[in-house]
Amino acid sequence: MLPAWTCKPHAELTTAELYAILRLRSEVFVVEQHCVFLDMDDKDLQGQTEHLMAWKDGALLAYCRLLEPALNDGRAIIGRVITAPAARGTGLGHELMRRAKQEAQRLWPDQPVYLGAQARLKNYYGGHGFVPVTDEYMEDGIPHVGMLLQEAA
Repeated sequence: MLPAWTCKPHAELTTAELYAILRLRSEVFVVEQHCVFLDMDDKDLQGQTEHLMAWKDGALLAYCRLLEPALNDGRAIIGRVITAPAARGTGLGHELMRRAKQEAQRLWPDQPVYLGAQARLKNYYGGHGFVPVTDEYMEDGIPHVGMLLQEAA
């Protein structure tokens, strides 16, 4: 059975959905990647932030958030891109990126789409049409590079 996908604004998240999102982000970004940072940066509940999720059997398998251009220098931002450890290697991450680009285009047509990629994933995001637009920089102790979508979503 394929996962069920949903994309919804923060105001429509259930308590259980929000808990699952924050738990998965903590599990991967903080624990697995040994990165001590404040994940809850107030952007989850800002403006028109949307949350794209893939669920299967009550488990959150993939997630990202979409930040609106009006609050981000005119660029839609795909962030907190994550695939649950149990779902890695299944192609779910690629489907997440395809859907994230589609949702950004649906929500904010003709706006540039940006993401701050972990540098080690530059080629992964490059395969989805993103090109580097910044030099490498450190964010929360991990090398990152700013990337901009160069194709229609």
